[in-house]
Amino acid sequence: MEGSIRFPHLGITLTNVVKSFQIGGLTIACYGVVLAVAMMTGLLLVMKVAKATGQKEDDYFDLGILAIAIAVVCARIYYVVFSWDYYSSHLAEIFNLRRGGLAIYGGVIGGVLTVLVYCHVRKRNTWRTLDTMSVGLVWGQALGRWGNFFNREAFGEYTDNLLAMQLPVSDVRASEITETMYAHMQTIDGIAYIQVHPTFLYESLWNLGVLTVLLLVTWRLHRKPREDGLPDRGNDGVVFLLYLLLYGLGRFWIEGLRTDQLILFGTGIPVSQALSGVLVILSLMLLICLRIRKKAGRKEKTE
Repeated sequence: MEGSIRFPHLGITLTNVVKSFQIGGLTIACYGVVLAVAMMTGLLLVMKVAKATGQKEDDYFDLGILAIAIAVVCARIYYVVFSWDYYSSHLAEIFNLRRGGLAIYGGVIGGVLTVLVYCHVRKRNTWRTLDTMSVGLVWGQALGRWGNFFNREAFGEYTDNLLAMQLPVSDVRASEITETMYAHMQTIDGIAYIQVHPTFLYESLWNLGVLTVLLLVTWRLHRKPREDGLPDRGNDGVVFLLYLLLYGLGRFWIEGLRTDQLILFGTGIPVSQALSGVLVILSLMLLICLRIRKKAGRKEKTE
């Protein structure tokens, strides 16, 4: 039936999965609700991590609200810039967020820049702040991807693997349906379905794995102060760089499966895939540098 989403190999059929709902005559997009919940729960997680690592929760609440607002704006700007072929002829659509159109990397860039400026003005430890914020960020990304589920977007090419997802053709933008999808289209109870990689689900699950790693590393490196009672600053930046490395690895793979990629001007290269590759290499190099510096510091102390 219309509005259904099927996972045939798992034996799951979800019916009446709406894209929006009405409250008092106001239309509310499920996409927006999911993103709002993801952002606020991510902020709460950041505050919990801050408390557990001996930092002030209120500082992160103020920073988090500011970073969320700027990140949303930057996520939209990023998406519009790399989709300018469409938006140059549909300027009014630039401000229509109901249909989706937020690029995660744009949000990450905006959020990180906000942290850099905030820490510079407030004279705070930038690396420690980025470490703490990255935990909430990856949680928000894991949950926020389900907004793509409700919008029937950010899926991949045809697949017949265990997690294959079927979507009614009428619920999907025609521009995102490939010839391969059409070739494998199925009609079930009079409804035409395409079968695709649920890349939103892949990324959500990957991000939950990244979150687990970041929490374990945070607990291991930052939970306890040094013997003199002061926090150990030698590991500042490790959690954030691990986030960039692990998220970048997953996104590099997943982006290659999608059919709605944003393309780097005139190159045919998916911009998010290119950026993921750069972040993986850069973060790995910086992690190695931090490791070397820490070993050198220990050697100096023992001499």
